[in-house]
This record gives sequence, structure tokens and C-alpha cells, in this order.
Amino acid sequence: MTMVLWCVLIAGMLHIVCAGIAKYGAKGFDNNNPRQWMGTLEGYRARADAAQANTLEALPFFFIAVALAVYTNAPLGTLQMLMVAWLLARVAYIWFYIRDKATLRSIVWTVALAINIGILFSGRI
Repeated sequence: MTMVLWCVLIAGMLHIVCAGIAKYGAKGFDNNNPRQWMGTLEGYRARADAAQANTLEALPFFFIAVALAVYTNAPLGTLQMLMVAWLLARVAYIWFYIRDKATLRSIVWTVALAINIGILFSGRI
């Protein structure tokens, strides 16, 4: 179960990594209006901010799928494998987003969604 908890924690922190990439080394950060300032970013920084938003959008489904898998007594090994696969897919998604690889990003997003659906139903397998 410890691996499940670590995966949930890592998933919950991915958006912070994206924000850090967007902000690191950028000039003029405005902590009074950070979202407005983030909207002025361009290039890889803007894509990192967009990856941050998408990561936050993906979390509720992931967290609920994991909770339901635990609730339905999904096989722990299967759940852990799927959670790690989801995390790897999401990290790849962020990487491809920042590197401006739109097609690969979309493919990996779809893979992560399919894995998340697998997590949701892993207690029924």
C-alpha cells in the first residue's frame, strides 16, 4: 500500500514541477497577480503553464479511480503497476508538451486516460 500512497503524492506534486519550469529564470514575476503574469509567458514557459493546468484537470479522475480501486479490493500489484504506468505517461505528457511535440503529447494523453480507466476497473478484473 505504501507504493499507492507514494504514487498519489507524486501525482499531486506534478503540477508544481510544471509551475517551476514555467517560472524558473523568468523575469518580472508578480506574486500579487501570478495568474495574470503566467498568462504573459511565451514558448516553453507558456506550454509548461498549460501542462500544469492539464495536470490539475487530470488529478480528480486519477484520485477517484485509485480510491475506488482500493475500495473494491483491486489486486495491489495490478493497481501499483497501473499507477506507475499512469505517472510515467503523465511525465511523458508534460515532457512532450514542454518540448512542443503536439502529436506525441496527444498520444500519451490518450494512453494515460486509458490507464486511468484501467485503474478505475482494476477491482473488477
